[in-house]
Amino acid sequence: MAKAYLVGGGIAALSAAAFLIRDGGFAGGDIHVFEAQEELGGSLDAGGTPEAGYTMRGGRMFEAQFRCTYDLLSGIPSLDDPSKSATQDIHDSYEESPWDDAARLVRAGGVIVDGHTMGFSERHRLELVTCLATPERLLDGKRITDCFEEGFFRTDFWYMWCTTFAFEPWHSAIEFRRYLKRFVHLFPEFETMSGIQRTRYNQYDSIVRPLTAWLREHGVRFHTGRRVADLSFRPGPATTVERILFAGAHADVPVDPEDLVFVTNGSMTADSVLGSHTAAPERPRTDLSPDSFLLWHRIARGRQDFGHPDVFDRSVEDSTWESFTVTAKDPAFLDWMEAFTGRTTGRGGLLTLTDSPWLLTVVVNRQPVYQHQPDGVSVWWGYGLFPDAVGTYVRKPMRECTGAEILQEVLQHLAVDAATAERVAGTSTVIPCLMPYITSQFLVRSHGDRPQVVPKGSTNLAFIGQYAEVPDDVVFTVEYSVRTAWTAVARLLGLDEQPPAVHKGHHDAHVLAQALHTMHRK
Repeated sequence: MAKAYLVGGGIAALSAAAFLIRDGGFAGGDIHVFEAQEELGGSLDAGGTPEAGYTMRGGRMFEAQFRCTYDLLSGIPSLDDPSKSATQDIHDSYEESPWDDAARLVRAGGVIVDGHTMGFSERHRLELVTCLATPERLLDGKRITDCFEEGFFRTDFWYMWCTTFAFEPWHSAIEFRRYLKRFVHLFPEFETMSGIQRTRYNQYDSIVRPLTAWLREHGVRFHTGRRVADLSFRPGPATTVERILFAGAHADVPVDPEDLVFVTNGSMTADSVLGSHTAAPERPRTDLSPDSFLLWHRIARGRQDFGHPDVFDRSVEDSTWESFTVTAKDPAFLDWMEAFTGRTTGRGGLLTLTDSPWLLTVVVNRQPVYQHQPDGVSVWWGYGLFPDAVGTYVRKPMRECTGAEILQEVLQHLAVDAATAERVAGTSTVIPCLMPYITSQFLVRSHGDRPQVVPKGSTNLAFIGQYAEVPDDVVFTVEYSVRTAWTAVARLLGLDEQPPAVHKGHHDAHVLAQALHTMHRK
């Protein structure tokens, strides 16, 4: 019986294992997942305690057209109610507490901006339409700044767009264009974020835990603390993996010709560094490639069809930003936010401080954020896209700040009254996380820099995750990782059932008309 070996234990690998069982007829015991860390889930992580403070590197948003993700999770029992699927739980949570953002952008002094007009000039509208109409191949090697004049990056649209999706002006014009096409149907509701969906809890609790439990029930074998260092290939014109090599004392694994190998090449949360409430994150080492990229470098050497990992791991200054998780034992901040925004906790969506040099964004999600979060404890989260900039009130770069100092900067930008700010500061624990590769998949690239999911001539190897190429779909989403997994399984096994097509709202005249109307709002 053929076996399947999955390198990496993130959402792409977990999804591939599920598709192998569901669609490929594999027995769980014939599927092996090798993860270098001790925990599964990859970038969909969440941990900590209410006493020491919770941690969460990121939080992913969903929307109705995440077809692969919702298809996969429709067969996975949810965490709270096994009679309900994980997909149904996400939909139910959205219906119970949809976002209706009334304070998406906030200027200095706590002034809420009306983002309804987007702030476009005629030139900006023309540049957006031109970007959409430009064939993707003509954007090879171009930055977003190559397509728009400087004033575009001070529009309300840009502030909302870049902080929703984590774009920065120097990122790839190709990826920006793909996002415009992929999410053009969200334009009319963009300032309220009412088309954005969230999981009931953090994604580790709402997706990774139930999916992993389902895989374990089916007998999938998880090998944590096992870092794959290299792959060896059979001689000949075809690409066929014959052996998996590990770091350390672990014995190599031979791969038969009929076995399958799925490699998660690269990681956007590689070499992330946590700080604490009283200490800034230590500076990560970036002179060497992280282990997840190093494997890609090794197997791509001499193979043009395996992509170019150096495009994504050699420009850390362009891919770093910082998040922070706040654990509070007093509802003061949540109460203040409800009064400030006019929205109950969990309904407010993202709030971006446009005059913050760090370009801070905070979000207070529906409580509890963790399944076992105790009563009386709340968790909220935020991030800054420019951690090297000097703060307005804390006069040093965000990356050099303690969690307490980051909280101070947030509260002062919001103009929280002194009494409330003192309560919040005295009852909160803030844990920052510096992520040097978090937007590396957005870096300027050309076609061929990411390998195809199944490279030409491959008989048993597929690439999955954020650094494999899927035409039309967008990186930095759970959907992208799940789609690469489904594509890999379907192609390597020659299945008739293929992933559903990427949603293309830009082909819908009604959607385009609504988007154009939104761009011209006064």
